[in-house]
Amino acid sequence: MPRLHTACTFWTVEDQAGKAIVIVDDEMSFTDLLGRLLGEHFQCPILTFSNPVTALETIPLLDIGMLVTDYYMPHLNGIELIRGAIARSAIAPPCVLITGHALDEDSDIARMACFKGILAKPFRWQQLASLIEQHWPADAPSPLRPGAVSLHR
Repeated sequence: MPRLHTACTFWTVEDQAGKAIVIVDDEMSFTDLLGRLLGEHFQCPILTFSNPVTALETIPLLDIGMLVTDYYMPHLNGIELIRGAIARSAIAPPCVLITGHALDEDSDIARMACFKGILAKPFRWQQLASLIEQHWPADAPSPLRPGAVSLHR
């Protein structure tokens, strides 16, 4: 089940209001920390998954403003997850790949319109927040919390 990083304790897909940031990484402690840090900056729902297969099954039910996924995960890597999300969604969400492994930005995934960048681990959460702000769908309300300072330069 996805974890929602807001004041809400229990969450179902029906509870989602507005576009969400979806984070997928098999390291649950990493997704929890990243979700909490981003949750202090953004007011939109932030959903974290530690299982990429569960994430892929849930993606068609979500209104995604940004998909952030690790590359190297068991059962399904980040590129397979992004391709699966595109195949299951009417509109491909903007995507960022995070990885501790060297990847070629000239790969097939980098040429996809929804692909917005690769962040090499370790990275500062502000770098990811800036990418989210920069590529947030124009037709959606700003994800920033009231009074939050934009990190996009």
